[in-house]
Amino acid sequence: MMRTPVKILAVVGLPGAGKSVTVRHFLEKTGWARVYFGAVVFEEMDRRGLPVNEANERAVREELRTTYGMGMCATLTLPKLKALLAEGRSVCIESLYSWEEYATLKREFGDSFRVLAILASPETRKARMAARLDERPLTPAEVESRDYAQIENLHQAGPIARADYFIVNESTLDELYRGVDTVIEEVSGA
Repeated sequence: MMRTPVKILAVVGLPGAGKSVTVRHFLEKTGWARVYFGAVVFEEMDRRGLPVNEANERAVREELRTTYGMGMCATLTLPKLKALLAEGRSVCIESLYSWEEYATLKREFGDSFRVLAILASPETRKARMAARLDERPLTPAEVESRDYAQIENLHQAGPIARADYFIVNESTLDELYRGVDTVIEEVSGA
């Protein structure tokens, strides 16, 4: 049976799992377009003149979802996704968060939309987040708080549980890249 070609791949996972590293490697290897769902939140924070920190990011993200619904990032990004697909581009989505975003994209794009979940233990993710120097470092308590908020308030566990592909990222970057390369082979039909 022939599978529907993948046109959109969303990379999901909890903070510090390795989503950004995965997306960078994926894009370097494939040349797909990148769409960062979190940009909707950061653009709103910038519009309001709020400093970038975990508390502001969470507050704005949750406020936007209250105002526009839990599928807000997918809904607001649909025109951009459709434009890229119309140009013949495939798209890698970084940081799809909620079940409702997943459901919106699944309804809109069917089997041409797939999900890759990056998994890592809480201990590993806390260490990674604390070691970040150039992009939003978080303390172990902030990581735990964010985990709970993303699971309970943003319904992030659903897209992770329903992912089409899984990579456990507990080892080296080379090991992560090998896993990503396997997914690239799968989605490109190689």
